[in-house]
Amino acid sequence: MEFIKQQPTSKAPADWFTGDVWWDVIVAGQEPSRLRANLVRFSPGARTNWHSHALGQTLHIVSGIALIGTRDGTVLEAHPGETVACPPNEEHWHGAAPDRFMEHIAMWEGTGDGTPETAWAEPVTDQQHDGPRTRNR
Repeated sequence: MEFIKQQPTSKAPADWFTGDVWWDVIVAGQEPSRLRANLVRFSPGARTNWHSHALGQTLHIVSGIALIGTRDGTVLEAHPGETVACPPNEEHWHGAAPDRFMEHIAMWEGTGDGTPETAWAEPVTDQQHDGPRTRNR
């Protein structure tokens, strides 16, 4: 058993995010583990680009209000303590409501075969981000 050496907080790449986003890597599993987990902090209105994960992704909301969007136009509103599962290969985005910061723990798995675990696409528009919200779909 051992403590995992903590990496410094990093600013998320502008190629993948709109607005100011920072993350702390909790774990980037070493073989045979494929576990990935980051604590991600979004400024108000900040969000990911559209993307998908080969093996899916789970988001656990820590603080603020999270918005999670799907290609059919649904925007889920999730609150602290709630967990949202995104299925494998489903294009989605997630970020903060326009009026408050948001933190979530993002969890996903590496593929184990060298193929990309995340496929990034285009930025989410303000219209997509600010669309009507739904709770507990």
